[in-house]
Amino acid sequence: MTTYTTVQGDTWDLIAFRVYGSEKYMKLLAESNMPLVDYLILPSGTEINVPEIPENYDDSDTVFWRQSNDANKETYSSIEEGEDDE
Repeated sequence: MTTYTTVQGDTWDLIAFRVYGSEKYMKLLAESNMPLVDYLILPSGTEINVPEIPENYDDSDTVFWRQSNDANKETYSSIEEGEDDE
């Protein structure tokens, strides 16, 4: 396993694109760095683990904060329709 040291503005999908060539591997990065998953933008100078992509890696699922569920759909729908709290 190699490591990557973050720079200002790094996000999980940006790092995945830089190290793997595709943001679809951001879940793999996040799962290998669980103490940092609460960060959307990682602090500059943070060293993260960069695992090799397993042969049988299923990239069809995404990280939990990008998953869509019914509650999120209702929230997004009401915002799009202008029904936010005033």
